[in-house]
Amino acid sequence: MLRTPRKLSKVAVTITSAIGVSLFHGQVFADEKPTQKDEHTIERLVITSNPLNKTILESATPASIIAGEDLESRIAPTLGETLKNVPGVNSTYFGPVSSSPIIRGLDGPRVKILQNGLDVSDASRIGPDHVVSIEAANATQIEVLRGPATLLYGSGAIGGVVNVVDNRLPTQKKDKLEGKVSYLHDTVSSEDTVNISLDGGAEEFVFHFDAFDRKTENYEIPGYAELHGDEEEHDEDEHDDDHEEHDEEQPGILENSFIDASGFSVGAGWVGEDSNFAVSFGNLESDYGIPGHSHGHEDEHHDDEHEGEEHEEDEHEGEEHEEEIVFGRLSQDRVQFLADWKNLSGFISEVRFRAAYTDYEHMEIEDGEIGTTFENDTLETRLWAKHQTTNGWNGVLGANYITNEFSALGEEAFTPASDTTTLAVFVLEEKQVDDLLWQLSARVEKVDISPDNTFFDEDENFAFDDQSFTAVSGSVGAVWNISDNKTFAFNYARSERAPSAAEIFSNGLHIATSTYELGAGFDIEMEGDEFEIVQSNREVKKEVSNNIDATFNYSGGLIEASFSIFYNQIDDYLFERNTGLFIEDEHHDEEHEGEEHEGEEHEEEHEGEEHEHGDEETPIFLFSQQDATIYGFEAEVDWHFNDNLRLESYADMTIAELDGGENLPRIPPFRLGAELHWENDAWHAEFGATYYASQDEIAEFETKTDGYTLVNAAVNYYVDAFESEVVLFARANNLTNREARVHSSFIKDDAPLPGRSFVVGARVQF
Repeated sequence: MLRTPRKLSKVAVTITSAIGVSLFHGQVFADEKPTQKDEHTIERLVITSNPLNKTILESATPASIIAGEDLESRIAPTLGETLKNVPGVNSTYFGPVSSSPIIRGLDGPRVKILQNGLDVSDASRIGPDHVVSIEAANATQIEVLRGPATLLYGSGAIGGVVNVVDNRLPTQKKDKLEGKVSYLHDTVSSEDTVNISLDGGAEEFVFHFDAFDRKTENYEIPGYAELHGDEEEHDEDEHDDDHEEHDEEQPGILENSFIDASGFSVGAGWVGEDSNFAVSFGNLESDYGIPGHSHGHEDEHHDDEHEGEEHEEDEHEGEEHEEEIVFGRLSQDRVQFLADWKNLSGFISEVRFRAAYTDYEHMEIEDGEIGTTFENDTLETRLWAKHQTTNGWNGVLGANYITNEFSALGEEAFTPASDTTTLAVFVLEEKQVDDLLWQLSARVEKVDISPDNTFFDEDENFAFDDQSFTAVSGSVGAVWNISDNKTFAFNYARSERAPSAAEIFSNGLHIATSTYELGAGFDIEMEGDEFEIVQSNREVKKEVSNNIDATFNYSGGLIEASFSIFYNQIDDYLFERNTGLFIEDEHHDEEHEGEEHEGEEHEEEHEGEEHEHGDEETPIFLFSQQDATIYGFEAEVDWHFNDNLRLESYADMTIAELDGGENLPRIPPFRLGAELHWENDAWHAEFGATYYASQDEIAEFETKTDGYTLVNAAVNYYVDAFESEVVLFARANNLTNREARVHSSFIKDDAPLPGRSFVVGARVQF
C-alpha cells in the first residue's frame, strides 16, 4: 500500500488543484497556444530511444525531452547540471566539474546514460567524481525516461534512462551546409567555451563534424568551501577555533574546480531509399579538478609547502594554487556504427543495427603523481526488427550484447579488474483498442562477471568465484486517449537488476570521496572495539523492483501540463551504508584492524570533518542489501497568459525509506521552481527562482542540509544576418549570491554551489 506522508499529501493536493484550475482556464481562452522560441509542444516530440518512435503523449513511461532553444539555455559543463531542473531529475554534484543525473532518488548503476541509444561506457557509474563522458553542447535533444526502462536498455536502467542524441551518425539528406558556432564566457569561473557543429552532403552521401573546447579556472563561491556549522551556537573558545580554521582557508574560491576539456566527432553516412549506413569517430580529452579532496595522510588545510604549487606547466600555464593539485585526466575514443533496412517484405518490415566500441581511460592525479588509473573497454551491439501488424499488434523483437573489460590500477585502486558480459533478448508490443493504447514488453538478460582476484593480498585469503545473474523483467502499460490533447497513462513494471562488479568486490580507499569502500562480497566482524574485514558468506542478490507509474498529460489551449505519481518497491536494494567505523588508510595493519567511533558526538561531527578523528582515518562505507520503498511525484505546468507572456513551473518530491523505516542516504529534497518568460519580436527574457527545501529526512550518520532559493535571469536577442540566425545572450545565475549545498552530493560540506555568475555569449546558426 502507498504510504503517503502528510507533507507529501498536502503538496500533491496543491499541485493537482493548480493543474486543474490551469487546465480549466486553458480550455476557456484558446484552442491553440502561441509557441515561444524555447518551447515545444509535447505531442510533437518523438522519443528516438524507443524503437516505435512514440511521442510523450503516447508513452506509458513518464518522459521529458529537452531540445532546441530550451536545451541551449540549459547547457552546463556537466550532464547532471544540464538536466538538474528537469522534473524528477537531480544532480550528484561532485563540485561543478562532475555530476551525474539522479532520477527519482536513484543514480549510479541504476541510471543508464546513453549516447544515440548505446551506453556511454565510461566510469561515471562507479564513482560520483567521474565525469560522464558526453558533451551536451552539440546535442540535438536529450531524452529522460523516468522509472524503470530495463526492458529495452538492460538492468542498469532500473531507475531510468538519459539518452543524449546528436548528429554524429547522419541519416538525413542535406542539400546545403548547415551548422552552428557558439561562444560563451562565464564570470564565476572565467569559463571560455567554444563549439562548432557542421552537417552537409551531396546526394546520398552525408557528413557531420562537431568540436568543442572549454577552459575554466577555479569557481567562485559565497564564503568558505568547508562547512563549519552554525558558529552562533558555539561557545567563545569554539568560535575562536572556527575563525582560526577559516583563516587557513581561502574564501570565495572552490579549490580544484578547474576544467580543461576538448573533443570532436566526425561522421559520414549513405542515405538510400530503403537503407541507411553511417559510421563515426569521437574523441574526448579532459583534465578536471577533484574538489573537496581530503586524503588521510594529508593535513586538512594543507601545509605551507604546497602553497604556490603549479598545475602542470605545459597544460595550465603555471597556474598557482594554495593547496595541492588533485585532478582527474579523462581520455575516450568512441566508434559508432548504424545500419537500417526499411520497407522490407514479409513478416519483418524493418531492421535496425547499432554498434559502439569505446576505449576509455581515467587517471586520478595527486600532487603530480598518478594514484589510480581506470580503464574501460566496451563493445556493445543492438539489433531489433519491427514486424508487420499482426492481429492489431505492432512491435519489435531485439537482441543486445555487451562485453566490458574494466580495470583499476595503482596504489589507491579500490576495486579489482573485472570482465562483464551481458546478453539479452527483448520484445516490445503495442495495440490500439478504441481509446486505449496497450503497451507490453519483456526482457531476459544474462550477466556474467569475472573478477581478478590478484587485486587482493594473498595473506587476506580473499577469492571470489565468477558471478552469474539472470534478470527477467516485464511491464504492462496503457495510454488512455481522453481527447486529442489529453492522455492518462498507467504503467506497471517488474524489473530485475544484476549488481555491478564494483558493488560486489570493492575493497579500498576511494580518494575522491574520502571513503573506504567495501563491496557486498565483504563483511565486518567486531571483536570488542576492534574489527576485521572478512569475505562474506552471504549471496549477493539481484535487486527486484516493482514500480507503478500514473501520468496525466495535457497539451492545448494556453496550457501544457504533466503530473506523475510513482511508487517503487525494491527488494534487496543495494546501497552504501555508513558503518560508523574508521580505518587507517595509510598505516592500517594487514588484519584491517581499526577503532569504532560511535555515539551522538560522531553523528554530529563526522560528516565532512575528518580532522575531528585524526588525519589518518577514513570512514568505511559497506554495500548492504535491504528492502526499500521509493515514491513521490513530479508536476509541471506551462501557462501562456497571452502571446508574449508565459509562466513555466514545476515541482517534485521523492521519499525513500528502508524496510525498517530508516531513510536512504543522499535523497534530494522537495523542489519548487517557476520561471516567467517574456517574448516580443527579436527579444526573449526570463526571470525565475527555484526553491529547495531543507532535507532532514536523513540516514544514520548523515547530516541535515539547509533549504535555499536560487534566483536566475536571462535575455536573448535574435537577429538575421547573412542568411543566418544570430543569437546574442546574457544570463545571470544565483543572483542573490546564496550559499547553497546539494544534499545528494558526497562532498556537500566541502563544495557549495557556485556563487553569482554572469554569462555572455553568441550563437550563429546557418
